[in-house]
Amino acid sequence: MKAPAERLAERRARFAKGHRGERLAAWALRLKGYRILAVRHRTRLGEIDLVARRGDTVAIVEVKARATLQAAMDAVAPVAQARIARAAELWLQRQPDHARLSLRFDIVAVLPRRWPVHVPNAWQAA
Repeated sequence: MKAPAERLAERRARFAKGHRGERLAAWALRLKGYRILAVRHRTRLGEIDLVARRGDTVAIVEVKARATLQAAMDAVAPVAQARIARAAELWLQRQPDHARLSLRFDIVAVLPRRWPVHVPNAWQAA
């Protein structure tokens, strides 16, 4: 069994890795022409890693740092997809131009020693 200090150090390392992945994913999306509207947007229904917009399309982006693209895709379970979709609907309702925006759910996989992989339309909201 690990000591509390060791568990805390591991937790902080994972947290820092996640933040680095989100920053890298945001830059990758900016280079593709997206404008980042929110980072780690928290609602009472859940958290959205990134909210990006290009034209009238809003991409709700889940960022996953994993060893492979498949592992990143598998890490976004249906339960997480539903939670993110509910949080996204709440975010969208608060936007003044929400009627003309289309919502999409993307994944950005941050892979070791590679540029992040953007997967548009990774899932559909139920």
